Amino acid sequence: MLYAISGEDVSGSLEKRLAARPAHLERIKALQEEGRLILAGPYPAIDSPDPGPAGFSGSLIVAEFESLEAARTWAENDPYATSGVYAKLIVRPFKKVLPS
Repeated sequence: MLYAISGEDVSGSLEKRLAARPAHLERIKALQEEGRLILAGPYPAIDSPDPGPAGFSGSLIVAEFESLEAARTWAENDPYATSGVYAKLIVRPFKKVLPS
């Protein structure tokens, strides 16, 4: 089943985010290589594809996991979660309708 993982960043997270990014991307790429990733990306803190020093306010990942518990465990062990980038982490089931 698909699950949406939404992380909300702590204030001023850019430095922590940049430090944890290589390890975070490695885990995302592993999901992609396994054919389980639907989409992943950050929420810019301002209305710009490149927010510069304004940074990001969080991230969204939609991927396939065996269960809600497996998705939560994966999310809680992500480098952004373990390094203090996220202030809040929400994991919930997701039903993809479009595109089909």
